[in-house]
Amino acid sequence: MELQEKVAVPIFTDVDKDVFVRDIYPERRPAVLRAVRLGPCLEKWTVEYLGQKGGDKEVKIHVSTVPQMDFLHKNFAYKTLPFNEFVKRASERKHSDFFLCEDESYYLRSLGEDVRREPADLSKQFPDLAEDFNIPQFFAADQFFSSVFRISSCGLQLWTHYDVMDNLLAQVTGMKRVVLYSPQDALHLYLSGDKSEVLDIDSPDLKRFPEFVKAKRYECVLEPGDLLFIPALWFHNTLALQFGVGVNVFWRHLPADSYDKKDPYGNKDPVAASRALQALERALHTLDELPADYRDFYGRRMIQRIQKRTYSDSLTRTATREDPDGTLPSSQLTKPG
Repeated sequence: MELQEKVAVPIFTDVDKDVFVRDIYPERRPAVLRAVRLGPCLEKWTVEYLGQKGGDKEVKIHVSTVPQMDFLHKNFAYKTLPFNEFVKRASERKHSDFFLCEDESYYLRSLGEDVRREPADLSKQFPDLAEDFNIPQFFAADQFFSSVFRISSCGLQLWTHYDVMDNLLAQVTGMKRVVLYSPQDALHLYLSGDKSEVLDIDSPDLKRFPEFVKAKRYECVLEPGDLLFIPALWFHNTLALQFGVGVNVFWRHLPADSYDKKDPYGNKDPVAASRALQALERALHTLDELPADYRDFYGRRMIQRIQKRTYSDSLTRTATREDPDGTLPSSQLTKPG
């Protein structure tokens, strides 16, 4: 089988906000940050402690008979459990109490109080546990969007997808493998919305997905205490090597009005991108009025114009300047000249 090119995600140690803003953030590439102070959560967050502090608050979870969860085909069920019972079950290999089967897999992605309007915020949904976790101050306070509590069974693998905001994935307990793909490899990932149709990235069906081998694979294994910087639009796929607890911190790196205000998850395309995609659909419907050979000709011309206008072989970046307090500035959107 033809193999993807593999690249190890670089590891940086003792990173503070100045180093992050100056050396890591402008590169717009994933990076593992090691030995960042995340707080007492690293010692405290045992199964027993989590259950005690989280209590019997009900949480909505994903439950699946297989560890490889597939969002496109929904091979899981949404269930509700008291948080302390969920943590106990998620930490077990075999379950005496279960929904589907005794070796079912569990996954929690915390939600806001009003799931349709409010982003997740650890300090609101789990205030006692939030006291143990220090959100890295690598961005301005007004750029903060959400802090998402994630807990998964050992062996659980989540589908490949992208987010439209920058984020830091903090691995608090357990080990997790993360595979990432560049936004510039999007054409090789067989996208359906923001998700890849290639579910098994380790043994892909190359008859169905022959282009997948052309995508460069970036990989790392997160240990307790590690932070992974995932720039917006980078595709990522996670595999829990052990029962694990983590926190995702998302922030707006574009001006606030660039984002869909009705998006509590932070994964809807920016407003301008959505408008452009809708305009493209209208243009394609217009081409349907022509015979096939004309559609082919003008379709190729459209592709050429899009490539010439938008593609960048080596993304040029303007110098990122620090604010006086050392936090990240918001990117500026400019109209093409």
